[in-house]
Amino acid sequence: MTDTEITADLVRGLLQEQHPDLAGLALREVPGGWGNQMWRLGNELAVRIQRMDPTPELQLKERQWLPVLAPRLPLPVPTPVRFGEPSERYPKHWTVMTWVPGEPLDHSSISRGTHAADRLAGFLRALHEEAPAQAPISPSFGTHLKTCTDGFDHYLGAVALGSIADDVRAVWGDALAAPVWQGPPVWVHGDLHPANVVVSDGTLAGIVDFGALCAGDPAWDLAAAWVLLPDGTASRFFDAYAQADRAAIRRARGLAALKSLFLMLMGQNGDRNLPGGKSHWGPVGRAALDRVLNGI
Repeated sequence: MTDTEITADLVRGLLQEQHPDLAGLALREVPGGWGNQMWRLGNELAVRIQRMDPTPELQLKERQWLPVLAPRLPLPVPTPVRFGEPSERYPKHWTVMTWVPGEPLDHSSISRGTHAADRLAGFLRALHEEAPAQAPISPSFGTHLKTCTDGFDHYLGAVALGSIADDVRAVWGDALAAPVWQGPPVWVHGDLHPANVVVSDGTLAGIVDFGALCAGDPAWDLAAAWVLLPDGTASRFFDAYAQADRAAIRRARGLAALKSLFLMLMGQNGDRNLPGGKSHWGPVGRAALDRVLNGI
C-alpha cells in the first residue's frame, strides 16, 4: 500500500516523466479497481497503476505474458505497450496498456446468451493450452480445490443463505470429491467474474485483469459458465467448449459456488460501508449462485 493519493495530476506527471509523448492525451479515471487503479488514456490506451497490491508481481506477470498470449486469443485483452517504473514521484509500478472497449459486466448485462456462451467457450479453448514450465504458479488460483476449503467455509458462514446453505455445501462437497485434473497445467485466467469481463451489443466483448494468470486446472475458468453467463446457457457453453469431462464440470460448479459466495460477501460488505465492499456485487453473486444450484 502507499499513502500517495493517485490523482490525474500524478498520473500525468508520471507520463511526462517517463513517457512524455503520451502525456498530452486525454486522461480520465475509470471507476472500480482495488489492487490497481485504471485511468483511460486517449481513446486506445489505459494506465494501470499499482495501488493496494503489496508487490509488483501481478503487473510484472501481465507485462511478461500478455504479449505472448494475446495474439492467439479470439477476444480483446489488455496488452502492455509501455512500462512505468517506481520513482520519487510514485514508488510503485504502472503500465500503459491497450484499452478494451465495452462496459464491465457488473454494470451491464448479457442479452445474447447463446452468442456469449459460444464466445466464452472459444476464448477459453484458445487460452487453455499447456503452459510452459516457466509459467507462473499461484497459491490462490488454478489450484486443487482443497486449498480453498477454508475460504469456502468463511464465505458460507459470512453470507446469510438460509435454507439453501446445505445445498451450497453439497455442491462444494461434490466438487471436492471429483477426480483431480489429470492433464498438464494449462494457462488459466483464474479470476473470471463480472468486473473482469466487458460486454458490448449484448454479448462478451473482451476479457480484462490478468493479475491471477497462472498455470493450473482449467476448471477455475470453466466456473464462468455460471458466474458470467445468463440463465440456461451453461449447457451450451460446455457443448461449445467440448473439452470438459464430467469431473471438470463438477469441480467448476464447486468453484462457481465459491466465487458466487465471494461476490455476495463483497456486496454485503458494500451494504455495510466496509473497505473494498461493492454493494452492486451482491445481487450479481446471488443470481450466479441460483444458477449453480440449478445445475447445467
